[in-house]
Amino acid sequence: MNVTQDLSFISLIANASVLVQLVMLLLLSASVISWTYIFRKMFTIRSARVQTEEFERVFWSGGNLSALYQDALSNRRKAGSGGGALERIFQAGMGEFNKAKASVAARGGAVDNGALLDGARRAMRAAYQREMDALESHLAFLASVGSVSPYVGLFGTVWGIMNAFRGLANVQQATLAAVAPGIAEALIATAIGLFAAIPAVVAYNRYSHDIDRLAIRFESFIEEFSNILQRQAR
Repeated sequence: MNVTQDLSFISLIANASVLVQLVMLLLLSASVISWTYIFRKMFTIRSARVQTEEFERVFWSGGNLSALYQDALSNRRKAGSGGGALERIFQAGMGEFNKAKASVAARGGAVDNGALLDGARRAMRAAYQREMDALESHLAFLASVGSVSPYVGLFGTVWGIMNAFRGLANVQQATLAAVAPGIAEALIATAIGLFAAIPAVVAYNRYSHDIDRLAIRFESFIEEFSNILQRQAR
């Protein structure tokens, strides 16, 4: 009964050296933060996908672009940031196109279709970069946790095993019972490191794939919408 109590999970952590406890605390903190980002990013990407599909359905239904632009402006005023990433990209391009066209009409000069399209494309590209930065936020942290946590846990394990064998120097007869608690508490650090790393790696790979698919849809929309604006500018 005493051996079982001494080798319990909580007892091993409580009896570990200060450095190993600090390593465990660091890994647990990284795990909690990474799980927070994992759930937040899951809802963010899911919402972005749904909003993108909804806007594509409305956009390709053949409605009036000016009315769609006014709806996008209304959604932005209501929600503060617009109805979705693709809608904000459309709003940036259409808004720049309308402003440039109105500016040329006010001056009474000839309309340069190339300049109008370049301005709209640059505005959509800038909006695209902002949306991608928002979607990719915190992914670097997940990648860092996934790649570094096993090594941090291994460092705690090595340190704990070193202390366990140093303790054997004061024992005349080394037995498994004498070294087992020290090795067990050291291995907990590796286990916690893997617990922090595996979900972070899985989430990073999954979310990177989902964001890449959204990026392809955004870029395709920019090209297709640019073609539509080109036809309207003629």
